[in-house]
Formats: sequence, C-alpha cells, structure tokens
Amino acid sequence: MRILIIHGPNLNLLGKREADVYGTKTLDEINKLLKQLAKKLKVELDIRQSNHEGEIVDLIQNSKKYAALVINPAAYTHTSIAIRDAIAAVEIPTVEVHLSNIHKREEFRHKSLIAPVSHGQISGFGYESYLLGLRAAVSIAENIVEN
Repeated sequence: MRILIIHGPNLNLLGKREADVYGTKTLDEINKLLKQLAKKLKVELDIRQSNHEGEIVDLIQNSKKYAALVINPAAYTHTSIAIRDAIAAVEIPTVEVHLSNIHKREEFRHKSLIAPVSHGQISGFGYESYLLGLRAAVSIAENIVEN
C-alpha cells in the first residue's frame, strides 16, 4: 500500500516559525516520524511539500496510484477551491491534518474548503496530527479494499 503525504505552504519553515502555534519539530523530523510509523504499518510513503497551489493540484491529480492521501493544505485550507476540486475529482481516501486546532484560532481559519471532500479532519495535536492522519488513512484504505 502506498500513501501520499502532501505538506502545504510554509510548512518547510516548521521549527523556525511560530513554535508556540506549530511546535518545535521541523518538517524533516515530522517526515522521519511518518516514515518510522509507515514501516510499522507496512506501507510506503511518498512525501511532498510545496508552497505552490498549482503544484499541489498536480500532485493530487496524479495520485490515483496511491491508496490514500494525507494532506495538510495549510493556508490553502481556507482559500483553495482548486485543491478542493482536485481531491473531489480523484476520489481517493483523503485525511486532512493540521498541527494547530484551526477551530481555536482566528475566525477565518475555522472554515475548511477541504473537509467536505475528505474522509475526516485531524487538528490540534501538533506533529501527532500527522501520525493520527496516517493511521486513519491506512485504516480507511484497508476497509475499502476489504469491501
């Protein structure tokens, strides 16, 4: 089973940017934890990060070879109809993740355009949101295969 992980804009700055909101782990550290968990779950990961909306759309459009998608669209969560439409178009199990609890932050962050086309959303658990998201994505993909 192969899972695609997409990190959205500014996540390459983790560990340097607003540690009180996003934690102190760097993106490389989070990716290392994801790879360790993937090994335990016996799945392969393809991990990508982009600050560019169109590149994220391209990644999603080319994701049919994956059993599931875990995405942190970051700021695009609240603004990108293009990313939302790409997820809806490919119809692969998608889990939206966020490091911070977007519902406890500024009001403009409360609405996700991605959530309605995702199987679920995990937010507020710091780097653990990614690990929970990966576990959820694998579980959803396995259930689809079984049914």
